[in-house]
Amino acid sequence: MLFPPFIFFLAFANAAQLAFPGAEGFGRNARGGREGSSYVVTSLADDGPGTLREGLKEPGKIITFKVGGIIRIKARIVIPKSTTILGQTAPSPGITVYGNGWSASGADDSIVRYIRIRMGKVGTDKKDAMGIAHGKNIIFDHVSISWGRDETFSINGNNATNITISNCIIGQGLESHSAGGLIQTNGGVSLFRNLYIDNKTRNPKVKGKNDYRNNVVYNWGGGGGYIAGGDSEGQSQCMIVGNYFISGPSTGSTSAFTRGNENFHAFTQGNYYDADKDGTLNGKAMADDSKNFAGMNVVKIPFPYPGPDKVLTAKEALDTVLREAGASKPRDAVDGRMVAEVRSWGKVGQLIKSEDEGPMAGLMVEMEKMVDSNGDGIPDWYQRERGWDVGDGKGGMVVERSGYTRLEEWANSLVE
Repeated sequence: MLFPPFIFFLAFANAAQLAFPGAEGFGRNARGGREGSSYVVTSLADDGPGTLREGLKEPGKIITFKVGGIIRIKARIVIPKSTTILGQTAPSPGITVYGNGWSASGADDSIVRYIRIRMGKVGTDKKDAMGIAHGKNIIFDHVSISWGRDETFSINGNNATNITISNCIIGQGLESHSAGGLIQTNGGVSLFRNLYIDNKTRNPKVKGKNDYRNNVVYNWGGGGGYIAGGDSEGQSQCMIVGNYFISGPSTGSTSAFTRGNENFHAFTQGNYYDADKDGTLNGKAMADDSKNFAGMNVVKIPFPYPGPDKVLTAKEALDTVLREAGASKPRDAVDGRMVAEVRSWGKVGQLIKSEDEGPMAGLMVEMEKMVDSNGDGIPDWYQRERGWDVGDGKGGMVVERSGYTRLEEWANSLVE
């Protein structure tokens, strides 16, 4: 049977369509809800008409927001198939979902962008802040995930395939476990330009088919930085390219890579490690050999994975991640604090047991009402992120290298 040429054109166009302009990696062709219907979030309540949860009760939705702020949830959020969540449409301060975590298991062909997922002590013990046990063609981009009670962002199971996590912050898994996440699947996961920070272990723990390029890992604890499959006898084929590892106060003597073996096949190139915690960024290139990469089988030929459009150097990746990663339109005080820790180049950082204690206490709500301690017109969280003195009431008129005052730089950042 013959078909008109335009039928073949439409089939090809649908197959090749990116999830959004610039989408990359294994999950780049997720369709989301574009073949379904629209839903607008108009309420920050946990449940009921106009809420995010109501919009996620059925598959096939493109979800946008007319409200910004914190959605406090009691039960887990579950993403159905063919869903697009566009957090960048929310007015300032963007959308933060705080409570019992999310599941994207079975969320085939889904797209999630510019959302903050903060689990915390209010969440159920031994649950992930975000978890995927099965599903295909899924992409998370510019998402901030923190305070998991088990893993923070975990993809664990061979029925999970063609998934991308790009430009995200995966931070501060709560002790005692304090884990960035398991990335263990033969189905293909891309990890591009993410920040793993203040996780004791699993930044991430990888097994199977994985593309790990241009990520930043800061202040891991004694459990290890990047864990290469542990003691598994299963085969892994991984790209490890252009990543920057920086030790922090919690790191101790643990190396950037641990627990590799001859079954873990890795193409490595252009990775840097700053281990001295001296307050200066002075990382050194890691030689591409088995010794530096914890006994992995370091191979010479890269795996033919769908990589980033542009692979950055480790230093370029560091600059890009600190500027753009997470739900950065706008960033909230929690992410601002994490970025400021990295910019201390090893001097500042900590593993935490609760979001309500220590330096993170109270930061989550700071974006609901702009906290400006010194009255210079710039919120505290932004000044901390930039490394400016929060106590300097005249600091807003300091002219930076850009030629703009700090007040102007703050204002310009809102519309970049």
